[in-house]
Amino acid sequence: MFDFLRMKHLRFVMLLLGFLLLVTPALAQDNAITDDEVNEVAKELYCPVCESTPLDVCPTLACADWRELIRQQLSEGKTEGEIFDYFARQYGDSVLASPPKQGFSLILWLFPVLAVVLGGVFFSRFMQSLRASAAGKDVEQVMRMKGKTVSSSSIQAISTTPSQPLSKDDYKVQLEEELRNR
Repeated sequence: MFDFLRMKHLRFVMLLLGFLLLVTPALAQDNAITDDEVNEVAKELYCPVCESTPLDVCPTLACADWRELIRQQLSEGKTEGEIFDYFARQYGDSVLASPPKQGFSLILWLFPVLAVVLGGVFFSRFMQSLRASAAGKDVEQVMRMKGKTVSSSSIQAISTTPSQPLSKDDYKVQLEEELRNR
């Protein structure tokens, strides 16, 4: 009878040890925040000491403290946005890699787009004025080559009307005139 009880206890102890051996690795795993996770957030912040240096690569002690603060906040379950908001409140928007899209910073986001659009408008206007000027000079040259007198009002009237392609005779006259002037 004692052998039977002893065997029963031995089985129970063996089963308990087996269970503990299976559970121990799961309990031993630490849910610690890795350096990669910290650096993923830190690369979006700039060092308060070194100008234009991302926090994830800065070797200063201040940045090491900030990375530890990020690690602590990540372990508390805070999101990247909450961490960025914390640093912006504490140290100002200058520590953020990209300024917030609100208030005065919105101008920083809209200015490049506005500059490109305005530049395109000015460039097209400039090209139109060059074309109009060149068309007026072409008309003036052709009329002079044909021996006709030219007034500025007639050039203006001709250059504002849709231009017609020059005939072969007009090109020949223009070519001969240019060759004579050499």
